[in-house]
Amino acid sequence: MGANPTRLGPESKRSDPMNRSSTLALALLAGLSAGCSSPRVLLETQETFDSGGAYSRTYDTPETQTCEAARRALLSQGYVIGVATPEQVRGRKSFQPGPETHAEVEVTVVCAREGDDGRRTAAFVNAVQDSYTLRKSNNSASLGVSPIGSLSLPFSGSGEALVKVGSLTITSAAFYQRFFELVDSYLPDAREGS
Repeated sequence: MGANPTRLGPESKRSDPMNRSSTLALALLAGLSAGCSSPRVLLETQETFDSGGAYSRTYDTPETQTCEAARRALLSQGYVIGVATPEQVRGRKSFQPGPETHAEVEVTVVCAREGDDGRRTAAFVNAVQDSYTLRKSNNSASLGVSPIGSLSLPFSGSGEALVKVGSLTITSAAFYQRFFELVDSYLPDAREGS
């Protein structure tokens, strides 16, 4: 067997600042990693990829007419249109559920031609909700006056900013059903297909 290592007494450990610093650093890292860990969410179990069709409808109208009906449907509900082409429409609407919370819903509609004759269109819709909260922060600044020397006068104030705290795809089938019914009302001659 080898020689026994030299053991340091309690006095030696206390006098070694590196030992205390490294122990403190390890304790902080362990605490941070334990506090930051969260249970893993298995997103693939939440994705169904079923053929129920909550996000799409087929119309007996050309894609240009279908996307125009979708644009009018969004406009009728107060959405601000950011993109409007014959194949795509995107609109955004703001909400304020509470005094310090804010939400925005962005609806994207993609119109894809069905068949060779171009008389049918599949409309695909996706709505994403972004959530924001009001965060307050204290700001401080100092003023240096050069002729006098290094005179610093502190100024303090508080600022408020909206901070994004979440984003999710709206999955409610009823939400999309209501949207498609509104699109139908702007296509009076269209019959909903399969």
